[in-house]
Formats: sequence, C-alpha cells, structure tokens
Amino acid sequence: MEYVQELRKLVGTRPLILVGAAVIVMNSDNKILLQQRPDGDWGLPGGLMELGESLEDTARREVKEETGINIGKLRLLQVFSGPEFFIRVSNGDEFYAVTGVFLSREVTGGSLRADGEESLQVAYFHLEDLPDNVKENYQTFLRPYMRQLMTKQI
Repeated sequence: MEYVQELRKLVGTRPLILVGAAVIVMNSDNKILLQQRPDGDWGLPGGLMELGESLEDTARREVKEETGINIGKLRLLQVFSGPEFFIRVSNGDEFYAVTGVFLSREVTGGSLRADGEESLQVAYFHLEDLPDNVKENYQTFLRPYMRQLMTKQI
C-alpha cells in the first residue's frame, strides 16, 4: 500500500490503474474462505500489488496477512478489468482495478485468524450458503465459477 500512497501524493485523487489479486481458498470440505472486512461486508482475501512483486506473490502475501494461513499451488482463473471495475472511494480517490483471481485448494501452514485490521473475522462457508453481504465485486469474481467450484471441476 505504500506504493499507492506515494502515487497519491503525486496525482491526488485522479484515476489510477491499480493491479491486485484475490484468492478463492477452498478447504477439503469444499468450503470457501471469506473474510469480514471493517465495513462489515464479506469478501475474498486479497489486495494490491506492491513494487517488485509478481501477481502470485501478491496473492500469497495478502492471504497470509489477512487470514494467517499459507497457501500452496495457485491457479489463475481470470483477470477482471475494464470500466465496470472503476472505483471511487469515500475520500475521493479514483481507480480502475485490474484483479487476478486465483484458486488455491492447498493450505500449507499457518493458523487461521483475522488480522483485526483488514479482517474482522475469517471463516469457511459452503458455496450455497454464503453470507448475504458479500461485496458485489467478489460476487462478480465468484459467479462464473460457482458451478465448477461446487462440483470440484476446477
């Protein structure tokens, strides 16, 4: 996030293109890991790329920071971008998100816990029983893959 803060000092609230990753972490019971964010809504672990990182590095770092777990093999499902991913945050900052959405079915270490800053709670949910308040952008990331995830086709 330091990178974005430095950019904001230069450009103010003008639109930026920001690259990030989100991860669908599935456990052996075919449940998906979600985090409750500070606004109360639920979403996938993930965040913005820092300088010098690969997209995969970003995915692993964000999952570790936000949930306390380490993940193994990552599979890139899709990159989401375009005008429908334009975001204006409450402080006036504007950006176009480019988000790589990954799938991991491997937890290789760590212990599940909310970080207390970006995650208030972390929990696994059945795909057919997700919380009502999953943020729209995360629903967009999940929607194309729901059937395949439920049947373990991916």
